[in-house]
Amino acid sequence: MGELYALDFDGVVCDSCGESSLSALKASKIRWPALFNQVDSALEEWIIDQMHVLRPVVETGYENLLLVRLLLELQIPSIQKSSVVAGLTIDGILENWSKLKPVIMEEWNENRDSLVELFGKVRDEWLENDLSGWIGANRFYPGITDALRFASSKVYIVTTKQSRFADALLRELAGVTIPSERIYGLGTGPKVEVLKQLQNKPENQGLTLHFVEDRLATLKNVIKEPELDQWNLYLVKWGYNTQKERDEAESIPRIKMLELSDFSKKLK
Repeated sequence: MGELYALDFDGVVCDSCGESSLSALKASKIRWPALFNQVDSALEEWIIDQMHVLRPVVETGYENLLLVRLLLELQIPSIQKSSVVAGLTIDGILENWSKLKPVIMEEWNENRDSLVELFGKVRDEWLENDLSGWIGANRFYPGITDALRFASSKVYIVTTKQSRFADALLRELAGVTIPSERIYGLGTGPKVEVLKQLQNKPENQGLTLHFVEDRLATLKNVIKEPELDQWNLYLVKWGYNTQKERDEAESIPRIKMLELSDFSKKLK
């Protein structure tokens, strides 16, 4: 009957870590200007390097700002405002981010919606003022562009990224147009709810359903929903996940591990 692929974007289709880290640094300077008085270019470079290591913990883009500030507090004791910093390591952030995040949000008196708005605004301005620079800070994983361009399967993008940025990257960097009604971005609801919508659309009846992710936690949420039992689930080996998560996924019968070369073949 045909195949339907619901694809996460960051970490599956696009390696956006360079752009999101730089955007987060720009946004953090706007949000907390006083904290950057003692920051030189060497420290900024260290932060960007660590952001690549920490990328697996990020579920939604605004969290990048929180990571930038936390990394700053790790390096500059005089600006420390959070109780979690003492003894904290990069590995500790990777292991405990879901517990650390609500604590620092409260201690810094931060608001999720305003951070989302600021992060989007900084990206919009960069995109508008320097499109080639913004595009160039992203890259598509090898083979993905052709796989999308020539896909015989029905493809949806299901992402926590704001839709306009996913759309811009697909068009400008990959030369691929996916209809806007097939891009479900930030604000369209949790991914489990989006998958329910997709499987219930009359035009998708009878299609074999595939969901491709780089976050193990998201796939585990799908498994908890009996209504989503018909989805084939894949964790990619090339995205923003850790070896520990990949090892755990290997032990879950419902989840298939996916190599980049196999993915490109599947989509075609």
